[in-house]
Amino acid sequence: MILAGDVGGTKTILALFTADTEGYQRVIKQRYASADFASFNDLLRTFLNAAQWPEVSVVAIGVAGPIINGDCHATNLPWLLSRSEIGACAGAKQVVLLNDLEATAWGLLALPEQNFVELNPSAVFLQGNHAVIAAGTGLGEAIMAYDGTHYHIIATEGGHSDFSPTNAQEIALLQFMLTKYPEHVSYERLVSGEGLVSIYQFLEQSAYASANAGIAQQLLEHDAAAVIGENGVAGQDALCTEAVRLFCKLYGSEAGNLALKCLPYAGVYLAGGIAGKILPVLQAGHFMEGFLAKGRCRKMLQGLSVKVCLEPDVALIGALNYASGRPHTEIYSI
Repeated sequence: MILAGDVGGTKTILALFTADTEGYQRVIKQRYASADFASFNDLLRTFLNAAQWPEVSVVAIGVAGPIINGDCHATNLPWLLSRSEIGACAGAKQVVLLNDLEATAWGLLALPEQNFVELNPSAVFLQGNHAVIAAGTGLGEAIMAYDGTHYHIIATEGGHSDFSPTNAQEIALLQFMLTKYPEHVSYERLVSGEGLVSIYQFLEQSAYASANAGIAQQLLEHDAAAVIGENGVAGQDALCTEAVRLFCKLYGSEAGNLALKCLPYAGVYLAGGIAGKILPVLQAGHFMEGFLAKGRCRKMLQGLSVKVCLEPDVALIGALNYASGRPHTEIYSI
């Protein structure tokens, strides 16, 4: 039995899969609020208890954070994920931790075409590398390098690269963000759930439009990013609408930066929890505006496919795909 997981700053999903003649079938899947647990091991024990402590042979978990010597200090959580501790807790002799975007990439390779929406009407489909970028609690990036036969997934922490403004509005936004983060403003500070809230606050402070009293109250009572996103997509509030538009443009800008660094002629994938929720605005052209604004390299990017992944469990699928399809010699054994 395989235990697959997707660990993020907001939520953690764990599931058990068993093999049969048709492949792997899910036995149980549970979703948890990550902040409710002091450690991943506490969460894992809760899950295993709910699953009645099954016999697990392999554990494969995607984690939002860098994998160093096989273990991971989660980026947006006070958690250390240790392969040896996870294996001891689950009773599994084979454990692998993947960067969450690495897991997402393996999941993308397993999905049928109906799980994607194309953003670039001028896309030309070629063989070659893919790039993956995913905005959610944070901003993840990965490269799917193609050798002519197979893909090799390269995890990165590119979302933490410096935010680079391209016009007067974005320069003002950077100046605003430096008051919050004087040491470093990364793209993740803006292209994430927290980043969408910061963009809204910038627009409000700069008097782009008057704040709506009803929405201001919702921001205090509910998930602020969700409130801004929903109202921005619906076009029901000037501040929210402009915040989502600017968010999409910045998302496209960083996706274009990633594309320039790995030349993904086979296309760029957008994953993460935000893209599907703001899909109408992404489709309106604001993302592609930022993506293509690369001066002399615009023509090179114009034909790249840019697809939004609509499968929310793509990282979980990827963890299972890795554990079931990769040689077990590549998985840490205890």
